[in-house]
Amino acid sequence: MKRNFLSIYFIIIIAILAGCGAVEEKSSSDTGSDSSGKKLIMATSADYPPYEFVDTAKGGDVVGFDIDIANHIAKELGYELEIKDMDFNGLIPALDSGKADFVIAGMTPNEERKKTVDFSDEYYAAQQLIVTKDKSIKSVEDLEGKTLGVQLASIQEKEADKLLKEHKFEVVQRNKVTELVQEMKSNRVDAAIIEDAVAYEFLKKNKELSSFALPNTDAAGSAIAFPKDSELTSEFNKELKKMKEDGTLDKLIEKWFGVKK
Repeated sequence: MKRNFLSIYFIIIIAILAGCGAVEEKSSSDTGSDSSGKKLIMATSADYPPYEFVDTAKGGDVVGFDIDIANHIAKELGYELEIKDMDFNGLIPALDSGKADFVIAGMTPNEERKKTVDFSDEYYAAQQLIVTKDKSIKSVEDLEGKTLGVQLASIQEKEADKLLKEHKFEVVQRNKVTELVQEMKSNRVDAAIIEDAVAYEFLKKNKELSSFALPNTDAAGSAIAFPKDSELTSEFNKELKKMKEDGTLDKLIEKWFGVKK
């Protein structure tokens, strides 16, 4: 009789403990309005100042215009943000393979990219420049027989392809804009197509370089890329709209580009 009583007692205790465990498990997995545990993985190519670059003075942190935008939106939506730095031509594959939730990297939403990813509304528009160390290059016509550098898989690469229809020169591809600048400084590349805001950063630091506007090009708008049919697209668009309306985006443009909108 005592054995039976103890058995029943232990069964009751185990049932109570099991019930408490079930409640705790449900509580930890049900985030509800609590943002704890919500993480977004952002992919970028941190060689594109002032959009994104590695700040050695801050211990190698990735900083820039795009990073401030991403951090602001993630905070407003209640997400923790993890940044993955990679080559530009690996950004869209990172979305396709599920290694990133979104990409922000001064990326232009052209038709080819739209086939595989979705884009947010554009948040900034820029122009293209020809940057060179060669003082004899003052126009597109002067590129004849020269080498023109572009970042691999970039909108600038497409612009070079358009120029090749009317001019003869060699296109040199590199993974990073910093590599293109170094190639020009070392006289291995004669010129490069670089977006204006990015080019200005390198022109300030490298006085031997000069530039001129690439004619007959549309403003290259930048947008955030997402996997196809991602719910994040509409969420980010709402926050971008708020940033435009309340002046937050203008303040970031002035901070990073020195331009008042």
